[in-house]
Amino acid sequence: MKYLYLALAIIFEVVGSSFIKASDGFSKWLPTTIVAIAYMICFYFLAQALRYIPLGVAYAIWGGLGIVLTATISVLVFK
Repeated sequence: MKYLYLALAIIFEVVGSSFIKASDGFSKWLPTTIVAIAYMICFYFLAQALRYIPLGVAYAIWGGLGIVLTATISVLVFK
């Protein structure tokens, strides 16, 4: 369950990061709302994962996979 929480945190972090560009400097309300909600959910699940996984390990996985997946989506979607 602990890695499911971490996986959900990563997924929502990637969703939030991907919508930052669509928010156009936080001037469009719908993408901005998606960013805010995605990050709130992300940090909730990260906090749940940190109850079971050491901070250094969880943050390394979360940060590393978040960067790779966000960069991949950026290349595929935004070219």
